[in-house]
Amino acid sequence: MMGAVMTEEVNPGFVDTMIPAMVVFAILGSTLLGLPDPLVAAREAGIFRSYKINGVPAVSILVIPALTTIIHMIIVALIITVTAPLFFNAPQLVDWPGFILTFTALAWAYAGLGLLIGVISANTRITVLWSQLLFLPSILLSGMMLPYDMLPEGVSRLARLLPAAHGMNAFKSLALGLRADFDPTGSLAVLLVGGATAFGLAIYLFSWDSKNATRRAHPALALLVLVPYIVGSLL
Repeated sequence: MMGAVMTEEVNPGFVDTMIPAMVVFAILGSTLLGLPDPLVAAREAGIFRSYKINGVPAVSILVIPALTTIIHMIIVALIITVTAPLFFNAPQLVDWPGFILTFTALAWAYAGLGLLIGVISANTRITVLWSQLLFLPSILLSGMMLPYDMLPEGVSRLARLLPAAHGMNAFKSLALGLRADFDPTGSLAVLLVGGATAFGLAIYLFSWDSKNATRRAHPALALLVLVPYIVGSLL
């Protein structure tokens, strides 16, 4: 449905980058919309308290959902890469190692963000706000819907604060062999560092119980996750 609407009604040029765009869309939905809510719901229900009593480490509570989500994303990405050329004559990937490397870096970055949102959110309603704050700009400004080079200079620099923009840039160059909008190697570096920062902050800010008034640090510390993307945008 998305392929038909985008190619026939919105942007016929969408077909040229359909595979990476739909893969990025799948990653956004799986991580930003899928990861945070179960974490918050489990914490509010007291499930994490039981885990702590039984010696389950916090790292496992965060890493296992991230890994299962990434496995699901791999399945979806394979379906997209196989069916897009068949249904819409989308260009085939020219470099599978480049595609896999970029997919891994982008999935890593957004899985970290999804976990971080789940860790800092006080309730499930807040997770929706934080998730949409990243989800909607990622769709509109990353080069998925409209080509990145059509964005005004100020907006394009702002878009580089989004992992999706770096993912699309790297996918275009490393997987499709198209001209990159900016350095694709730098995009991969930003995604890897951004993902590591998000995972580290999620582990550090993790709380076992929503009723516990004391936290290791203020949730605002999560804003440090923006640092790699700010540095990447400046450079």
